[in-house]
Amino acid sequence: MTHSATTESRRARRAAPSDGRRKSPRGKRRWGRIVLLTLLVLLLAAGGTGYWLYSSLDGNIKGVDLDQAIGDNRPEKLPTSGQNILVLGSDSRAGANAALDTGRVAGARSDTALVMHIPEGRTRAVAVSIPRDTLVTRPACTKADGTEAKSAERVMFNSIYSQIGPACVVKTVEQMSGVRMDHYVEIDFAGFQGLVDAIGGVTVTVEQDIHDSSSGLNLAAGTHRLDGTQSLQFVRTRHGVGDGSDLGRIGLQQQFMVALLTEIKKQDLLGSPTKTYKIADELTTALTTDSDLASLTKLADFGRSLNGVDPSTMETIMLPVAYDKVDPNRVVAAEPQATQLWKAIRSDSAIPESAKKSPATGG
Repeated sequence: MTHSATTESRRARRAAPSDGRRKSPRGKRRWGRIVLLTLLVLLLAAGGTGYWLYSSLDGNIKGVDLDQAIGDNRPEKLPTSGQNILVLGSDSRAGANAALDTGRVAGARSDTALVMHIPEGRTRAVAVSIPRDTLVTRPACTKADGTEAKSAERVMFNSIYSQIGPACVVKTVEQMSGVRMDHYVEIDFAGFQGLVDAIGGVTVTVEQDIHDSSSGLNLAAGTHRLDGTQSLQFVRTRHGVGDGSDLGRIGLQQQFMVALLTEIKKQDLLGSPTKTYKIADELTTALTTDSDLASLTKLADFGRSLNGVDPSTMETIMLPVAYDKVDPNRVVAAEPQATQLWKAIRSDSAIPESAKKSPATGG
């Protein structure tokens, strides 16, 4: 059986959703800790079995060589120990993702984009969300087949992933921000659904009813225990929140990220090797990283370097945007706020309050 067939078979056998409900505690969890705990369990496993488990998980992770794909035309690395990581949630609606679609949404895109900045000392973190409807200038990029795509203006940010590829998304973010991305992490939504089911669901609280015919999500105001399918609908939802734009969806995605990390924090991973393996299998199957992180040991080493990050200090903000004057259905980076934001990240300094205000949201 091929690797892809094995992956599809695993996804088809995912556990049924949990209907239990309980109040979600506050808090956040480092993604790197998942890999560290997984590695510890594997090291405790017996000889050949441990090696087989490690090889299986290690083989799940896909890698992208950014240096080869982008070339030398990149911003300089921070002159400090700070780190910048571009995190994408991909939603291709192809393969396993096709079964998750309602039939109302089409196309391949990166539905979620976060620039994770970890300042020098690595004791805190900032996550900057880039709205998918942001109009940007796409630099010239090389496609996966080797052909060249010329630079283009007023391109919707989330179209770059489907039209050119992940390396071009990294290059675009670097060009628009002047910030060098040290690492790239992509999470496929099909695998993301399986991860939620593997941990038994995620608890969220919504302040108002959400009814979105596009995503299929229907939630009454209150606390809900979401299974994998509902979680996918939750992070895709936009029409049932706020003014129906992508800006409302970003708030839900940020809320869900915290809820997911909180749920993982509560899992007794070391106490249940079988459950730990299932969670790790789902997570690594869903992961694509830059080539410098594309193995369990490299992810574990990177996770150890972030051990000093205090989850309670992690701040999640949105790239300041304003509605486009030509197309009110799109947004553009708001100035001077966006410039102030990227300058603070480049210099590894505190982000000024003025750089967090977005005209499109009135805040």
